[in-house]
Amino acid sequence: MTIRTLASAAILAACVCLPSVQAHDVWLLPSSTVLSKAGYITVDGASSNQTFHFNHRPLMMRDGPSITAPDGSAVAAENLLQGKLRTVFDVHLKQAGTYRLAVANSGIMASWKEGGETKRWRGTAEEFVTKVPAQAEDLSVREGSSRIETFVTVGEPTLPVPIGDGLELVPVTHPNDLYAGEEASFRFFVDGKPVAGVEVVVVRGGTRYRDQQEKVELVTDADGKVSFTWPAAGMYWLDADIADDKTSVKQAKERRLAYTATFEVLPQ
Repeated sequence: MTIRTLASAAILAACVCLPSVQAHDVWLLPSSTVLSKAGYITVDGASSNQTFHFNHRPLMMRDGPSITAPDGSAVAAENLLQGKLRTVFDVHLKQAGTYRLAVANSGIMASWKEGGETKRWRGTAEEFVTKVPAQAEDLSVREGSSRIETFVTVGEPTLPVPIGDGLELVPVTHPNDLYAGEEASFRFFVDGKPVAGVEVVVVRGGTRYRDQQEKVELVTDADGKVSFTWPAAGMYWLDADIADDKTSVKQAKERRLAYTATFEVLPQ
């Protein structure tokens, strides 16, 4: 399946990933997060109800993944393929430093009544003006923004440059320098500024094989910061959510923002 085909499917199924309608966990899972020298990794992406287990649907990518090299340049994904339960792609990591791999979506969802029927629409704030009737009956408008990402380092780590748009994680502890039994700290920004009150959940992978999720629940402080100690080595899923009133269209009263990341925690 080509990137163009993937994009068409994503527009229909996941043009806007609004936090309020995410019934399953979404994630990117790299085959390696730390490489000693240049090479390839492969990445799985999916939506599931068990962390890092393929049991629901592939991760939809409207425009393919965004891969940023340590020098800020864009890197193209290779062998991008959407299957029934997962999306997979390869990445050639040529530079030393830390790469950011992400799938980001933002936009508007609207519903209204027309001729006794319910109409629904998804798209950008720019398209909203021409696609949705201004005086529509029972008009309901929601705005959302989501970012799903992971980090991979070749050789010496470098700090990823903040995006400055939507909800994002800004490392205090480097995302590829995490060890069991050690404390890590992250800050969360909205549109380039630290924000308090972000609800953060951290879950260790392998929930399929234990009775409890063992999730850690945190809330960012006034500086947008959370800190916690990794209980064991393994792959971890982090989810953060917040809502505000900084909408792109006046008909939307609330903007929901979601952030999801995958981290590898190494043994001591």
